[in-house]
Amino acid sequence: MSRRSGILEFAVLGLLRESPMHGYELRKRLNTSLGVFRAFSYGTLYPCLKTLVANGWLIEEPGSTAEDALAAPLAGRRAKIVYRLTAEGKEHFEELLSQTGPDAYEDEHFAARFAFFGRTPQDVRMRVLEGRRSRLEERLEKMSASLARTRERLDDYTLELQRHGMESVEREVRWLNELIESERAGRDLKGSASGGAAQQDTTSGEPGDLPRPGGTPGTDSPGDTAT
Repeated sequence: MSRRSGILEFAVLGLLRESPMHGYELRKRLNTSLGVFRAFSYGTLYPCLKTLVANGWLIEEPGSTAEDALAAPLAGRRAKIVYRLTAEGKEHFEELLSQTGPDAYEDEHFAARFAFFGRTPQDVRMRVLEGRRSRLEERLEKMSASLARTRERLDDYTLELQRHGMESVEREVRWLNELIESERAGRDLKGSASGGAAQQDTTSGEPGDLPRPGGTPGTDSPGDTAT
């Protein structure tokens, strides 16, 4: 399974953990709530859904009248199918939430993981946040070294683009520092003392609604291509 397909499967399971949906509604949530999936099409989503069904993590059910009406513009039998998470699917999603390997720190995967932090144990959130921060600090070092080597060869606009890229990464590092401090202090994202409640909800709005620090987490910075 490729990294991108793995991220999509994780996000689909996470959204369906909230409630059953048909393909139209699911793709809409992926596009609007998890911006990293804006480029995904039905040609990508439906094979993913079929794979999850084959693995026993989802089941297909006939849609209700209201759901059919919503999906009508897309027509076809596909739009009338509602996908529901199975008990095995819930267990698999919980297992994925507990993983904190290097992939969890990468741009797209981190954004998807952060979208479901409200369901993620506090110790796992901390490992993901600290891993992401470490990854970005390494990126900053490389960008700074590259800029120092190439500064004299760059025109003013290219130089400004490189600086902008570094500033975007620096903003996200500051944002991560604030989140990590809040996690350690047992505060929620608004900074109010919440004790154990902070472990239940660290996102504002529905799962999938990503906070927007100075830059957008999970998005490559303009200057990140410098080597």
